[in-house]
Amino acid sequence: MTTSLKLKLGFLAALLFFSGMILMPSLSNNIPEWWKKYLSPGSIKLGLDLQGGMHLVLRVDLDKALENSLELAASDLKEILREQKVLAVRTGTAGGAVSFTLPNSGAVDTVKQAVEKNFPNLDLSVNSEQGQFPRFSVRLKTNEVDFIRQHAVNQSLEIIRNRIDQFGVAEPVIIRQGDNEIVIQLPGVKDRKRAMGLIGQTAQLEFKLVADDAGIDPAALIAEAVKAGRLKPDADRRQINLALQNQLPQGTEIAFEKRKDHKTGQERRTPLLLKNQVLMTGEMVKNAQVRIGGNFNEPYVGLDLTGRGGKIFGTITENNV
Repeated sequence: MTTSLKLKLGFLAALLFFSGMILMPSLSNNIPEWWKKYLSPGSIKLGLDLQGGMHLVLRVDLDKALENSLELAASDLKEILREQKVLAVRTGTAGGAVSFTLPNSGAVDTVKQAVEKNFPNLDLSVNSEQGQFPRFSVRLKTNEVDFIRQHAVNQSLEIIRNRIDQFGVAEPVIIRQGDNEIVIQLPGVKDRKRAMGLIGQTAQLEFKLVADDAGIDPAALIAEAVKAGRLKPDADRRQINLALQNQLPQGTEIAFEKRKDHKTGQERRTPLLLKNQVLMTGEMVKNAQVRIGGNFNEPYVGLDLTGRGGKIFGTITENNV
């Protein structure tokens, strides 16, 4: 046997040996911890076709998203006109437009100014025939419709990703398909009922105040409860509030703020004590996007509030900040 052939066979044997070492965690669960730590950190992630799981196709109701945006804008416009002593009577919704009737022709200019100043996303049509009460209608501009259609799907993708993170699924597939569909693949997920309940539940955005004046350290309370055996280290929010209900001030609850360390990639949950009173809801938010800014060009969530929402938010911050 020539030296060249011996080297080739030796190289092939070494390659097979190291391949077996790397593949071993995927073939057997009875592997020593030191093996996993030093020789093969993890097993091969099996896909949906090899280990089973869930394959879902969700459809985003874009027409409903457009309808909700128009409804919010129309309600805000009516509220602004009311504050300016103009009674606009809503007469109906048809063809993607909301129609109103005005008490007199003098109110038409007020409507035009209100729309121009506060609603750049709306198209205004006015019909003021002689001998009839003036009428006007508002509809979403074409560029606003396109933005909502695109943003609604992207926002749904982000919400679903955050919810699926709770399962700890290895390498889930969450992609957009077509104009309004989202494909989800969850390899290895067995609890189908819980998965469907979590993914399909309606999200509710609520604004609450942090109870800084309560003088309580929620992290210390949780640590004491875990040490005393009243809580498990991985207890969820509901279990924590139930276990600590007698130690929390009346009208408060514990929630968690998630922060990710950009250097290590680790996510940390910080407990906060919140007041139960809901000051605002998501109905007062027209749009929410992740933006980059500030002194350090860091990501933040930018909110576009409705007219009424902006006033309420201004009052909240004025009284509490």
